[in-house]
Amino acid sequence: MKESELMPISHDVTTLPILYSFRRCPYAMRARLAITNSKINVELREVILKDKPAALLALSPKGTVPVLQLVEGQVLEESIDIMYWALQHHDPDQWLPPLLIESIKALIQENDDEFKFWLDRYKYADRHPEHSSEFYRTHCECWFVKLENLLVTNKGFLLADHYTLADMALFPFVRQCAHVDREWFLQTPYIHLQAWLDTLIGSPLFTTVMQKHPQWKEIHV
Repeated sequence: MKESELMPISHDVTTLPILYSFRRCPYAMRARLAITNSKINVELREVILKDKPAALLALSPKGTVPVLQLVEGQVLEESIDIMYWALQHHDPDQWLPPLLIESIKALIQENDDEFKFWLDRYKYADRHPEHSSEFYRTHCECWFVKLENLLVTNKGFLLADHYTLADMALFPFVRQCAHVDREWFLQTPYIHLQAWLDTLIGSPLFTTVMQKHPQWKEIHV
């Protein structure tokens, strides 16, 4: 995808869908990736999780991001639902090949249900003193082994001969895990995973969705 083809996210007050996001949240990252690649313009509201706006909590009392409020009033509270919504509108790079939908869903579910559990403990090992950081990292590494094997099989991609929703949905979490101890990650034998991660981090799409924006503030009149 070319940088000129990417649709920037609007920050003007409009009748566009409203996306509540937090720049560093991997769930919000994956939502922004799909929305931007699908060339859907939204009003992005950057929130600080320690200072959640009342408008966000009114839409989604659980107070997590991303949350997408559609023009029709429907609210999507899960990042994967937002990604599917965006791709159903426009999927220019075939992130959802019909024959791979079930495989994509299964891989994302394994990432979100299993890998994320160990990632949280590895990243915040001081909060989980029942085991060492290395113990938690070993469990994360089991996921790296699986992804490495998939990348070898599919010549640089997870499930096809191009990026799919699986690549984009997993990428922010692999990035987060790799950055806990970057030196350790770089000396691992997972060279295909390292290359896959570096390519996605350096892509124009990721650069676009990771632009910094000021905290959105509610205006009270």
